[in-house]
Amino acid sequence: MVLFILILVFLLVAFAAIHSLMASQFFKRCATRVLGFRAEVLYMPIFNLIALLTILPLAYLLYKNPGPFLYIIPSPWRWLMIGGQFIAATIALRALLDAANRFKIRSQLSAPNTLEASSLNIRGIYRWVRDPFLLSGLIIIWLTPFMTINLLVIYLLATIYLYMGSLHWERRLVSQFGDEYREYQKRVNRIIPQFWGHR
Repeated sequence: MVLFILILVFLLVAFAAIHSLMASQFFKRCATRVLGFRAEVLYMPIFNLIALLTILPLAYLLYKNPGPFLYIIPSPWRWLMIGGQFIAATIALRALLDAANRFKIRSQLSAPNTLEASSLNIRGIYRWVRDPFLLSGLIIIWLTPFMTINLLVIYLLATIYLYMGSLHWERRLVSQFGDEYREYQKRVNRIIPQFWGHR
């Protein structure tokens, strides 16, 4: 069992390393040099495809051998948790739509106050939380209506990775938007939604 958990951890670390490398500014600059203007169109589909392919072995092994169960939430609470996961997935989708400019390669590689950087343009869900992807990821993970030992290990490591990735994402946004983003950080929480106060 310990060996199997170590294999799961290795697969998660491999996924995290590849995912982090491809999300880095260095890799995006290399992709832009190689692909030219096509990087804007091709980068995200390729990034998502590689992320899917590298997480599939881990998901498959967890499916085949989830490990001893720690708990199984009964109905109707199970359906409330699944409903919460569905809402979290909707939050992530909405976050993509509300800040499409943040995911453009040229914008990410630009300096603050340049034409390519564009405006921060706070709207939609970003008025209440700075990192809706971290929020939705944590909700989806921890509202799973059952828990096994193998899942618990992976979920704990995934939580650390999501949190560290969020810190990296914020640093990149500061480099892209400068003081505009620093002011935004003072007004809006990063993880816990804030439905009151100044927008």
